[in-house]
Amino acid sequence: MHVLVLNSGSSSIKYQLLDMSARRRLATGLVDRIGESAGRLIHNGEAVGGDGFADHEAGLRAVLEVFATRGPSLEQVVAVGHRVVHGGSRFARPALIDDEVEAAIQELIPLAPLHNPANLEGIRVARRAFPLLPHVAVFDTAFHQTLPPAAYTYAVPAEWGVRKYGFHGTSHAFVSRRAAELLERPYGEVNTIVLHLGNGASVTAVRGGRSVETSMGLTPLAGLVMGTRSGDVDPGVLPYVARQLGLNIDEIDSALNRDSGLRGLAGDNDLREVWRKVDQGDPDARLAMDVYTHRIRGYIGNYYAVLGHVDAIVFTAGVGENDPRTRELSLAGLGRLGITIDQARNAGASRDARTISADDSPVTVLVIPTDEELEIAEQTIDTDGVARNPPN
Repeated sequence: MHVLVLNSGSSSIKYQLLDMSARRRLATGLVDRIGESAGRLIHNGEAVGGDGFADHEAGLRAVLEVFATRGPSLEQVVAVGHRVVHGGSRFARPALIDDEVEAAIQELIPLAPLHNPANLEGIRVARRAFPLLPHVAVFDTAFHQTLPPAAYTYAVPAEWGVRKYGFHGTSHAFVSRRAAELLERPYGEVNTIVLHLGNGASVTAVRGGRSVETSMGLTPLAGLVMGTRSGDVDPGVLPYVARQLGLNIDEIDSALNRDSGLRGLAGDNDLREVWRKVDQGDPDARLAMDVYTHRIRGYIGNYYAVLGHVDAIVFTAGVGENDPRTRELSLAGLGRLGITIDQARNAGASRDARTISADDSPVTVLVIPTDEELEIAEQTIDTDGVARNPPN
């Protein structure tokens, strides 16, 4: 019962082959710089091609060739799971892909112009490569379709047709479920605040397995301070800079997405480099980290109030899993809320899920490595129309 998971970006294809009977990864790889002469293919950590790939179809053909020559075999694949960033209000669960679903993903491109076109291209290429297999779209937004109207509604004219959708849903679903397992409690009885902290970052309040509030909005721009994205800003900033600086809407959009966040504050979107600057006494970097962690603390307090009580706070993704300084500052001063970390546990390095809260902390603080590919594979297998038995 093998599942091939594809995550197609504008110039890349990330892939994993998973054995869902044993829940283990058989192969992982990346085709990047598609469309450039420097394009390369990395399979199971080894560079196996670097002559460039004209398009996604050429990239996927190279992936199939490397599986054929280096293995493992794709003969036991029962389905292909695809990450799709935006499913709008239409997709509250994974969808078995047909021409109608493809058309719907295309219609949603205005909501995710940087992501959905690349996701759709990967789907089309893969359906041609694997015409006899079921293909399943797993949407980042689907987990947040349980948001109540009070959480997803914007106080703007109704004819604008906008609302909050939320993102990183596969990660928040996987991590919140894993938290319940670690607490040895039923998923439906656990309230969790999940902090997905990477170059992109979001926080979600999960009540009994259902997303009830999340920081990203109509687009992935809202919420926490991120590597290059601003997170929350006063909407009045947009007309102000348009008038004062003569910027048009596309220039403002680009600046908020690509030149803001840590890059805008500290000149670098790599948090490791920002911390290096802090240690060298750089005041801009120090301010950047103060802003970054201040925003996180504010969201924790907000979502604590939304949930009423919190059983666990979970850190995940690149920063959340690997940066003890950020974790510590993000929870500083929250002892009155029952959130206390153990310094030694927090400082310890491990790739495993672990508890970093103090023994007497009423709220358990966890670090849980996310596994979006495994979650996509699980949801793919559970989708109606996908065979659970390996092909003969």
